[in-house]
Order: sequence, then C-alpha cells, then structure tokens
Amino acid sequence: MLYEGMGGLPHFNPDDDREPLPGAVADLRSRIRAADAVVFSTPEYAGALPGSFKNLLDWTIGDNQPGSIYQKPVAWFNVSAHGAVNAHESLRKVLGYATAGIIENACAEVPVTHPMVGDDGLIADEHVRAQLAELLENLAAHVRGIGDETSRRP
Repeated sequence: MLYEGMGGLPHFNPDDDREPLPGAVADLRSRIRAADAVVFSTPEYAGALPGSFKNLLDWTIGDNQPGSIYQKPVAWFNVSAHGAVNAHESLRKVLGYATAGIIENACAEVPVTHPMVGDDGLIADEHVRAQLAELLENLAAHVRGIGDETSRRP
C-alpha cells in the first residue's frame, strides 16, 4: 500500500512521542506494523534527505510495538536521473539506528529520465520496469524466507 500521509504528520518532538499519539502518527505506525516489508523512495534535497521525509522516519523510531520498524525488512530505490547518494547514506544511517533489516539486493538507484515516463505518469520504459520488478521480487523473496541471507545487512 502506498503511504500518502507524510504531509499530515506533525513535526517530531520526543516529548510528544507518547500515548495518545497524534492521529497521523498512530496511522503511520499501524501501517508499518501491518506491512511485511517497507520500501522507501526519496529524492535528495539540498544534499540530504528532505526534512519532511526525515520527520516521517523520526516518528518510526519510538514505536516499540511488535511489527514496528525494528527488524522490519526494508529496501529503497531512487528513480531520479540525478541520483540520491547523500539521501541514501542518511536513510541507511537512520534505518540502521532503528535496527531495520536492510535488504541490500532490493536497494538501488534506477535513473529515470522524462522520456521514460508515459503520458499517464507511469514508467513506460520496459528495462526500468524490469529492474524495479526485480528489486521488489528480491524483497518479496526475503519476506517469504527464500531470500539470500547475505543480502541483509544490519
């Protein structure tokens, strides 16, 4: 499922990370708990993660309930033609702090340029679609328990 609630999250404040949680935070955490894995995709902004995306990640850290981001299989890919090396370094650092299970063979930069996108806004380039499908299959295989254990790096 696609999470579209990032804009509704309050600014993270550790003093507010307690019950009752703001509704948007409770929703985010419940969606993560319900997921078998999480895929992140973020652009790089000003050489780092966008602030709103970091805010989302901050809200995932304090969840100590079963199924939280702790040891949850996670992956990311970036489809920007310009890459996002610094954003991915920051994402790796935060997810490592959260002790999420980074599935390395499901993480990649897959540059997409404007001509590769159809009029409907979806990626039309078959090669790129195949690359993204392979990344998602790698993550799904891990979740099903048939993934390469060397692909996971704490």
